[in-house]
Amino acid sequence: MAFLEDTTIVFVSQVLFFAGGWMFFVKQLFKNYEIRHMSVQLIFSVTFAYSLTMFELIIFEILGVLDASSRYFHWRLGLTSLLLMVIAVIPLYILYSVIHSISFVSEKWVRIMTASCWFVFLYGLWRIGEPFPLLSVSNGIFTIEQGVSRIGVIGVTVMAILSGFGAVNCPYQSMTYFIRPVSQSDIINLERRLLLTVEMITGKKKRIALEIHRRNKSNQSRPRLWNILSSAVNRADVGGENVHQLKMEICGLEELLRQLFLEINYLKNMQERQKWSQTLQGKYFNVIGHFFSVYCVYKIVMCFVNIIFDRVGRKDPVTRGLEIAVHWCGFDIDLAFWNQHISFLLVGCIVVTSIRGLLLTLTKFFYRISSSKSSNIIVLILAQIMGMYFCSSVLLMRMNMPAEYRVIITEVLGNLHFNFYHRWFDVIFLVSALSTIVVLYISQKPWNSGDSTLE
Repeated sequence: MAFLEDTTIVFVSQVLFFAGGWMFFVKQLFKNYEIRHMSVQLIFSVTFAYSLTMFELIIFEILGVLDASSRYFHWRLGLTSLLLMVIAVIPLYILYSVIHSISFVSEKWVRIMTASCWFVFLYGLWRIGEPFPLLSVSNGIFTIEQGVSRIGVIGVTVMAILSGFGAVNCPYQSMTYFIRPVSQSDIINLERRLLLTVEMITGKKKRIALEIHRRNKSNQSRPRLWNILSSAVNRADVGGENVHQLKMEICGLEELLRQLFLEINYLKNMQERQKWSQTLQGKYFNVIGHFFSVYCVYKIVMCFVNIIFDRVGRKDPVTRGLEIAVHWCGFDIDLAFWNQHISFLLVGCIVVTSIRGLLLTLTKFFYRISSSKSSNIIVLILAQIMGMYFCSSVLLMRMNMPAEYRVIITEVLGNLHFNFYHRWFDVIFLVSALSTIVVLYISQKPWNSGDSTLE
């Protein structure tokens, strides 16, 4: 009876998650597109529901909701269902959609090619285990451990890249320190230079057109033999405009025009950020940006330390913090009580920020590259990334949970090399964060258009 009640709770929550994924698909991703396939919408919503179920079960582990045997069953069922989506269903549909879009391929060959490409995908997924310390064949092939171990490599890589970029870009976008002071006169001066450059390009193009017209007119009025004999003279542009020189000057001016346009756009964006920073919301995000800047520096330093000393934390941050409070600061607190509640708040914050961050990233990415023809394939790719992301989140969030709350997760995942995934996350996070710092440093430098001179 208890198992049936627990299953009902999980099923009802999955229905709500499915409805949330359906609404996000309709209201956010496809709000500007009328054509969409129902099967694509169904796959995205199902993947979204299975992904959030993983986070729900983590919270259930901390709060002790459901019976232990029920949680173990739904952990295995949820992970198996999510792996089935990201290994079989979504890749097959992506390959079928891509191959089917090729007009000269018949329906029979579409299915054959889809199956062949899917087996190649499975082979490549399996070969991921060779350069990494993943499970061997002795642990089985068609198991949850094998699927999670290989999907986890890709998912942890995506998480680390997004986390490294977000840790640097968030304070950069929020703090007023990084806002370049811009006056309206700066923009007006650049706009005048832009108009002057356009006028110079137009004038030189008119001179080229007039010179070509003059040559064509003079060639038509001369005998054919005379045209052949005077071709060398025309190439030397004696008595007329040097067309080649004018074209070279136009190329330089067009490059200057492009730089001026980018600089004006950059200054106007900075001007908008200046106005936004004076609002209450801007001041709030400025304070948050300082906090995240400290976190970013701390995280980069800790990644350096973890990589150099090959170190992985053995205790979760909540347990470590409470032990410091009790043994070093002398606080008399109930460890079991506060451990559960603080762990719940910490994991809850991680869950909310992970879901929000991923959905915002997926939405921006979709709007940037999608079109009415490719949107369905892109949504399937985003669903694949989302499934891998949340599947690998279980591996990393396990370390943020006290040991007594991660027993069932460890039993379900089996003999995975958990330390490897944390070290791999640190490496990719460090590369992503440092690369983002370099790119932002280069991009915020003023364009050299101010040093160029107009002829």
